[in-house]
Amino acid sequence: MTVRPLHDRLLIKRIEEKETIKGGIIIPDTAKEKPQEGEVIAVGNGKKTEEGKVVPLDVKAGDRILFGKYSGTEIKLDNEEYLILREDEVLGVIEAAKHSAAGGKK
Repeated sequence: MTVRPLHDRLLIKRIEEKETIKGGIIIPDTAKEKPQEGEVIAVGNGKKTEEGKVVPLDVKAGDRILFGKYSGTEIKLDNEEYLILREDEVLGVIEAAKHSAAGGKK
């Protein structure tokens, strides 16, 4: 089954953090906070203005993003959990660091 988000909505798959053990104590899944980082799976066509023009989204499928703790609506498709949220709920896009030929950061 596939979902195509409408307007300025995004379909997100949360990126799970690797399980960490601190001081020999294993934290159960039910006590862990849900990650606030995800990968954009699909995007809508864009937001419509009052004049009827469609403004394209700044994020695209494949982008890694950060979003608020309580953002979006959780859905389950084919036993996978996803999140649908509006583009304005995205806090930022995570970009890989780029290095120049001299080895310094740009």
